[in-house]
Amino acid sequence: MLAANLPAVMSNRPVKIMRRIPWSERIILISLLTLLTAAIGCTEMKESDGRPNVILIMTDDQGYGDFGVMGNPVIRTPNLDAMAYRSAAMTTFYVSPVCAPTRASLMTGRYNYRTRVVDTYKGRAMMDPAEVTIAEILGDHGYRTGIFGKWHLGDNYPMRPQDQGFDEVLVHRGGGIGQPSDPPAGKAKYSDPYLNHNGELKQFSGYITDILFDRAMEWIDMQEEEPSPFFAYIATNAPHGPFGDVPEMLLTEYQEMDLDNSVFPQDVGHPLPGENDQDRQARIYAMITNIDDNIGRLFDQLDRSGLTENTIVIFLNDNGPNGRRYTAGMNGRKTDVREGGIRSPLWMHWPGHLSNKNVSAVPAAHIDVAPTILDAVNIEAPTEIAFDGRSFLPYLTGSSQQLEEERHLVIQSHRGDKPQRYHHFMIRNDSWKMLHDSGFQREFFEGEPVFELYDMLADPLEQNDVADENPEVIKKLKAAYDEWFDDVAGIYEGIDGPLPISVGTAYETTTVLTRNDWTLTTKGGWSNYEATGVWTLQVEMDGEYDVKLLFPDPIERGSVTLTIDDQEFEYAPSSVTESHIFKSIPLQRGLIQIHAVIAEGNRTMGAWQIELSATM
Repeated sequence: MLAANLPAVMSNRPVKIMRRIPWSERIILISLLTLLTAAIGCTEMKESDGRPNVILIMTDDQGYGDFGVMGNPVIRTPNLDAMAYRSAAMTTFYVSPVCAPTRASLMTGRYNYRTRVVDTYKGRAMMDPAEVTIAEILGDHGYRTGIFGKWHLGDNYPMRPQDQGFDEVLVHRGGGIGQPSDPPAGKAKYSDPYLNHNGELKQFSGYITDILFDRAMEWIDMQEEEPSPFFAYIATNAPHGPFGDVPEMLLTEYQEMDLDNSVFPQDVGHPLPGENDQDRQARIYAMITNIDDNIGRLFDQLDRSGLTENTIVIFLNDNGPNGRRYTAGMNGRKTDVREGGIRSPLWMHWPGHLSNKNVSAVPAAHIDVAPTILDAVNIEAPTEIAFDGRSFLPYLTGSSQQLEEERHLVIQSHRGDKPQRYHHFMIRNDSWKMLHDSGFQREFFEGEPVFELYDMLADPLEQNDVADENPEVIKKLKAAYDEWFDDVAGIYEGIDGPLPISVGTAYETTTVLTRNDWTLTTKGGWSNYEATGVWTLQVEMDGEYDVKLLFPDPIERGSVTLTIDDQEFEYAPSSVTESHIFKSIPLQRGLIQIHAVIAEGNRTMGAWQIELSATM
């Protein structure tokens, strides 16, 4: 019976079908797969001969105006500017207003709601492991695949990047360094950070962005030893906050500049606020110039290695800027569905194939990147994948190929476990953009939506709302949005919360739970030490488990209470301690909820992290 379930193409990664098979049967299947993989040998490698390499670079919270080439008169980005001048470009390119939804769409070519990624925390950034990523597709056609930086689509099996198609993995947990996904010893360490390398937590020396590019470049250098093409996904954590730890020399350079909003162009579009935090802006700009320096090093390496001509390099941002700053006259920032919150550059560098004369203003989005990569490397997507995106390569090659008729792009994101109709979205076709700016931070809005409408050909900076003058356009766009919402949000009917986290598997012997994946919280968000929260788990195997609690702060007295469903376990410390292990707790296969409360005096707090390890 198991043999009938074997896939047609084997790989060295866990196979999707195993996620639907009981764990006891998976053990047998894994053994069979290992034998068959060895028998198949290197047939995939031959299929990939001559295909181009792909490097996908995405920065975190860098805005549309944070480049010299975008008219910013202060920031120093010579290498990105040079890349832009050499590259083909999609000049009307959209991303989600926050990071995890963009990352889900980027990896799958599908709207993030289909993938179960609806938000950035409280477990809402865990992607359905049944989704097929661009890394999996390329890996199945002989590509080496590596990720360096931010994943933010699940930290535990089977949602980790190594479970989703990446052979080489160097990432931080959760949504960023400086968040509770950091290990207690590595809180907010951009210098000498703690990162996960192929499943093992290690401390690295240096500044985070330099480390990510160093490791990616070392991995790319393996091309001579392993001559298969490669796919490198470099997703920097910068210039996301916190901003206390930035490259010192670059910080000094920007602190000596006048960064007042008055020095930026104000004559077109939406003016900037009267005042800004110049020290914070100096820190953000220092982080961006450090990224730029590393991109220059990367291109130098490609030139030295003779890889430039046969390597596609794609650059984009994940959302708008982390603060109201220069966005080339657009309105908005990160979390907004106005242009400043959801517009990104899209530069595609491929010498000999694409020219800087190939520039298209046709609206495109993050869902289009995966189909475009497959188009460029001449790989057909598996028939079972239903992309929402389409390749924009024909727009950049001047191809006479007939493309689909005009389409509607929808960008929607807000807090909450599931999408709400009309809440914080925009819909865009070639000419028009309709939006409802109801606020990202709200899980729900009440009352009737108030739609705004902009003629994007005549008014690309959204300065004149023409909804009242165009009721028929509103009606058509609303109907198109309703059709989209009914399609992508249907999977949430009957779903009460995010996906559970698997524990007790051979792929992850110790499962680390972080506050990023709390599904229920008290006292605000996970950044408040005194907050408490609940994790929802899927126990995959009956047995006894050690449960280690890591505390936000050391405690000397008080009590520690671990609750698993209706069971409580108590511990009273007698000396200063930063953690405690509850030994050999029996867990049965199935869904459970787990939380912990640490009390000392008048103060209570939740665990910083919990580690679960099967003892057998």
